[in-house]
Amino acid sequence: MLIAENADGWAQWLDTSGVVFLAILLVVGCLVAWASNLIALPGNWICVLLLALYAWLGPASGRVAIGYGPVLAGFGLALVGEVVEFLAGAAGAKRAGASRKSTLYSILGSMVGAMTGAIVGVPVPVVGSVIAAILFGGIGAAAGAMYGEWTDGRTWKENWSVGHSTFWGRTFGTLGKVVAGLFIVILVIASLLS
Repeated sequence: MLIAENADGWAQWLDTSGVVFLAILLVVGCLVAWASNLIALPGNWICVLLLALYAWLGPASGRVAIGYGPVLAGFGLALVGEVVEFLAGAAGAKRAGASRKSTLYSILGSMVGAMTGAIVGVPVPVVGSVIAAILFGGIGAAAGAMYGEWTDGRTWKENWSVGHSTFWGRTFGTLGKVVAGLFIVILVIASLLS
């Protein structure tokens, strides 16, 4: 008897407050995932995964129900963000003639730089950590690429050229990915409010 009463109470909560709580949890989860793009994590794909789980397990009808159309749109936006990031990074490295080892060091340097930038920040209210993560990620990518070229015995001038191109490629690639992620977050919020 007590179990049936508790089950009815749970179902009633889920029908009212629970779905709103789940919708808020989806938005917060997507915002955190979106921010993880700054430290070279797959934040856009995490947003799409959260959106797909919500569409599958969330409410089937009602004000905060989401169908599979937004999931497909979010997938498309995440794919565009990846393509922009890849093309910008590859163009920067290729233009300067970076080696495979330099590219690997560039990725590692980018992650370390972005995490450091997110922690250190710059003295700009609200967006200081975001700006620092993007800039430090580019600096880390440049440093990693330059180190890779240096260990291959290239001259300082060649190292600088590779580092410069890698910095701009990484920076523009990250900006493109972050903008695509922002559109995914806007899509999630708009889908919940419509």
